[in-house]
Amino acid sequence: MNADSPILVTGFEAFAGLAYNPSAEIAASLDGTAIGGRKIVGRLLPVDFARYRASLDALLQEIAPALYIGFGLASGEDMIRIERFGVNLADFDIPDNAGARHVGRAIESDGPAARASTIACAEIRAALLEAGIPARLSNSAGSYLCNAALYSALGLCAAQKIPCGFIHLPYASEQVAELLREGKGPLNGESLAPSLPIEMMVAAAERIVEVSIAATAGA
Repeated sequence: MNADSPILVTGFEAFAGLAYNPSAEIAASLDGTAIGGRKIVGRLLPVDFARYRASLDALLQEIAPALYIGFGLASGEDMIRIERFGVNLADFDIPDNAGARHVGRAIESDGPAARASTIACAEIRAALLEAGIPARLSNSAGSYLCNAALYSALGLCAAQKIPCGFIHLPYASEQVAELLREGKGPLNGESLAPSLPIEMMVAAAERIVEVSIAATAGA
């Protein structure tokens, strides 16, 4: 790991009619900070299947990070979810922000069926649990833009030998409370909508980056 290279973290813009995406706040909160002696650069990716890969590629070329970790929202998730695989499939339940839907489409026509995360997933989970933050390992990042970003990032980062991974977040507690107050959004009245405080998710992101830096340095 180059001692001068920064760490890149990304979040996604809001989507599916929501006004807020906690992953965007993670990227904004970490941007300009330092963790483990490394500068953190936080950026947003578009929720647009036609544009996300070019945006990610441009960021990797511009920033030349020593480590890349993406964050995204998984509605219905109840804890921090550490993704172990990205799969070569785009299959959308809802349109992206450009209105596009894809069913059973390959992300890369000549790509492998799946790519494995190259960050220390088990160590990250253990560290989060030790810090009192609920977390689990996941073998499926779904088939929406978060999975596509992980799959593409792993391909792009492999060529540059950049460790790469993806973390799914639940709704922010404040976000759920606002949606329930307004009686709108993807929650149906008082239906179950698990969440975590955004402060806990920011702390989780910081720990994830810290553990990933240490694991990479010791590799």
